[in-house]
Amino acid sequence: SAAQGFCGGRAAGAQWPETQAVTMFAKPRPLPAFSLRQSDGTQLTSGELNGHWTVVFLGFTSCPDVCPTTLAELAQAQKQWQALPDGTRPRVLFVSVDPERDTPTRIGEYAHGFSTDTLAATTDVPALEEFARSLGFVFMKVPGPHYAENPQDYSMDHSANLAVIDPQGRMAGMMRPPFQP
Repeated sequence: SAAQGFCGGRAAGAQWPETQAVTMFAKPRPLPAFSLRQSDGTQLTSGELNGHWTVVFLGFTSCPDVCPTTLAELAQAQKQWQALPDGTRPRVLFVSVDPERDTPTRIGEYAHGFSTDTLAATTDVPALEEFARSLGFVFMKVPGPHYAENPQDYSMDHSANLAVIDPQGRMAGMMRPPFQP
């Protein structure tokens, strides 16, 4: 029925903005508490996402293709959003799932190379796994052919979707590639 499904890009009955690329959930999901280390050294905690729409992307700075492409597409969208008032302008949060190689400083330099407005953060692997799981995302380390001799020879497989967090800090929807800025 229309009350349970989607209508015109919005969940019927929900007070969502019209969207073209986002699949909005009929009922947003509260996120468990989390704490991430931002690129400036401060902590980003659950409540700090309140008050804004936030698009969350998991990745890592050594990613050869998906991450730079997605961050470039998000940067194009961020340029389009610049004219929006601060209270309605969505934020982008890039979370590295490779804390072994990606220091907060490195993550910030990488993400800010695409857009200085992007928030960039990471944390330890157990907390990252919990954060990713709460968004319905997964990631895992994939050893390369020379991993035994070189522990840095690995890549990270990770979800390529984007999570959409509403101003109440709940997961409200998601976007699946391909993305159209």
